[in-house]
Amino acid sequence: MTHWTLDADEHALREAHKYDNPAPSREYLLKRLEEIGAPVTHETMSDQLGLDDEDLREAVRRRLSAMERDGQVLRNRRNAYALIDKLDLIKGKVLGHRDGFGFLLRDDGKKPDLVIPPRQMRRVFHGDHVLVRISGRDRRGRDEATVVDVIARNTQTIVGVYRENTPEFGVLIPENNRITQEVIIPHSACGGAQDGQVISARIVKQPETRVQPVGEVIEVLGERMDPGMEIDIALRSYEIPSEFPPDVTDQIASMSAEVAEEDKLHRIDLRDKPLVTIDDETAKDFDDAVCAYKTRSGSWKLLVAIADVSHYVRPGSPLDQEAIARGNSVYFPGQVVPMLPELLSNGLCSLNPDVDRLALVCELNISKTGAISRYRFYEAVFRSHARLTYNKVAAILQDEGEEGEALRQEYKPLVPSLKNLHSLYQLLREARTERGAIDFETTETAIVFNDERKIEKIVPRSRNDAHKIIEECMLAANVATARFLDKHDLPALYRIHERPSPERLDKLRLFLNEIGMSLGGGDEPTPQDYRDLAEAIKGRDDADIIQTVMLRSMSQAVYSPHNEGHFGLAYPAYAHFTSPIRRYPDLLVHRAIRSVIRGPRQTNTVLRAEGAPVEPPTKWCPYTFEQMLELGEHCSMTERRADDATRDVEGWLKCEFMSDKLGEVYDGTIASVTQFGIFVRLDEFYVEGLVHVTSLPSDYYHYEPEKHRLKGERTGTSYRLGDGVTVQVARVDLDERKIDFEMADDKPRPRRAPRKRRDAGAQGKGRSNGQGDKPAQASKGRGDRSAQGDAKRRADGPSGVGEQDAPKKKGGRRRRGPRRGNKG
Repeated sequence: MTHWTLDADEHALREAHKYDNPAPSREYLLKRLEEIGAPVTHETMSDQLGLDDEDLREAVRRRLSAMERDGQVLRNRRNAYALIDKLDLIKGKVLGHRDGFGFLLRDDGKKPDLVIPPRQMRRVFHGDHVLVRISGRDRRGRDEATVVDVIARNTQTIVGVYRENTPEFGVLIPENNRITQEVIIPHSACGGAQDGQVISARIVKQPETRVQPVGEVIEVLGERMDPGMEIDIALRSYEIPSEFPPDVTDQIASMSAEVAEEDKLHRIDLRDKPLVTIDDETAKDFDDAVCAYKTRSGSWKLLVAIADVSHYVRPGSPLDQEAIARGNSVYFPGQVVPMLPELLSNGLCSLNPDVDRLALVCELNISKTGAISRYRFYEAVFRSHARLTYNKVAAILQDEGEEGEALRQEYKPLVPSLKNLHSLYQLLREARTERGAIDFETTETAIVFNDERKIEKIVPRSRNDAHKIIEECMLAANVATARFLDKHDLPALYRIHERPSPERLDKLRLFLNEIGMSLGGGDEPTPQDYRDLAEAIKGRDDADIIQTVMLRSMSQAVYSPHNEGHFGLAYPAYAHFTSPIRRYPDLLVHRAIRSVIRGPRQTNTVLRAEGAPVEPPTKWCPYTFEQMLELGEHCSMTERRADDATRDVEGWLKCEFMSDKLGEVYDGTIASVTQFGIFVRLDEFYVEGLVHVTSLPSDYYHYEPEKHRLKGERTGTSYRLGDGVTVQVARVDLDERKIDFEMADDKPRPRRAPRKRRDAGAQGKGRSNGQGDKPAQASKGRGDRSAQGDAKRRADGPSGVGEQDAPKKKGGRRRRGPRRGNKG
């Protein structure tokens, strides 16, 4: 038996630094448990380690208890601790399903995910971290899991509708359909909530197998149909901070609304340069300005000036802590939840026209072939010479009519730089093509509201050359930034996009094989192989569908201090530099760059103004690699959180939009195929709904995932991805964010190019079949909230699609039942 000593513990030095009387480290205890090979109590462990000191024995007990809490060990009914790996237990995160069961997303990343049956889901919430044991198989042959222990509870508050149940208590019905347990609310803790109102409740007793969760109301949000309630619910359901705490407002109160004169010192003066901002008409925060020159040698000089947010938001300050918590601004339809307070996002940091602003500038030299030949960064003071819009710039460059000529006269001093930017964009696009970057032409839509915040219409976003100019300028600056970070080995976040996984590639190749197409590159296709395929499908009727399947094969872009390149953009290194007002990773990158500009290191990649102070790099970038790893994971999470929340709100609004169209008939396109039915996107409204397999013409339908189709066993009728169909709006469920369609025609139409759509407005009624007077299952007006769109996200490159909520289903067959309302 080996007794524990400081010298025997390889992590003893760490313990000695932390405590006057250090105890055995976690690593050492794990090692001894491995050596012992059987569960032991804390008393036995202390004896094994030769510990006589009662304080040390108590320290071992506390440490083992903490290790149990963190999922490193498990304590059995005899209070003995054991290694999880030795007990065939699996750690993971619970993913709830609206039908009461769930899945375990394994920490080890292994697939497939385990199924958690409804009885086991009673003791956990969606998002809880648990230990499970494989306990059998379900009827479909999937591994089922039994929850052994809950390591960490993820849900502390829940938003939902309050319902009176008995004189003693009511219940909260969660808005999140991944949480299927009702939460008991004692009347003494209902906070005055009335039946049917939306509430937020704190969980005071977590669920158990035979005990429902209990909560207390902390906020009554109002009636379900109040204006803007869908956003209020999303903010709380996804735990997105929306109010700035007092310490942040106190810090903001001490700031001036104008740039201080002393802050303009020791910066490169660019106030005479024709820098301009180019954004949407509705934009309020402007974080980038650009201009371009042609040099005597025929190459180009591009200036990208980005709002100097890092000057105002210092590491560790209240503003910084709140920005970390938010991670990014969240753009809901008609409303933005900013990462930074308005004084900064729309004021001091916004590059408004004709006022002095501080900027971090990326100056690029671009060769005749579109390659970045040189770059450097510096701190600057400048003023935007105009607040231009995409449509104005497009008209200046390309409109030969009266409007274009009038704009060219109005902005005459800026026209030469705008023409330079346009020529440079064309050069950079050619370089992108040569590089093999993937260029998907996806249709993005915008929701247009009326004065009552009801959807008036859903329209496709148009992109002109002005959009593409800004996109290429931002890409170039981001690439130079990544090179800078890599060259100076700085702790910062790269934007990484991994190559497609073998499993996703297999699914893509199977689909392509069915339609007589192929993807080059063998087991490791390059971006050029994807680009070649994208070019090959142009002009096909099913090009949109093939592109959708290609996108689904891609991984999701994330933030990481590990530079692993960007597959979609075909860059060996890529980072986000251009949007520090709305993205925290960009702010971290700015700090890393400033640590070199202000630091003692001599380099030709920065330009220092005369008299600028030399400061320790850690003043601006005080991060370790491990801290940056955590920040990367956090910022990737907040990005997904924002996407999920906005998707939820858009789903609610689209359901409300469709709720007065019950019984109407529309043409649509099959957007995806599952074992339980087909999702159809209406050609007129860009809205998706489900045609359940039981609503298809009478037959047994086999799901063929590799062919993206449901095929009838008796008739041979197939419903394939991309087929045209005619459907009737059958049901709209606001609470579930679900729209159900039924087939109006028995036969699908062959794959075709999307139809030319007439203006899709709230008055569109499709082809009535006499059932348009069915009662709608929701809908009142909503108040107006203004916000801006996010027109520059394309410069991020393709992010791919997120993981599916559930494992892919294998082929099977389902029987269609009788049509609703008919006898069998």
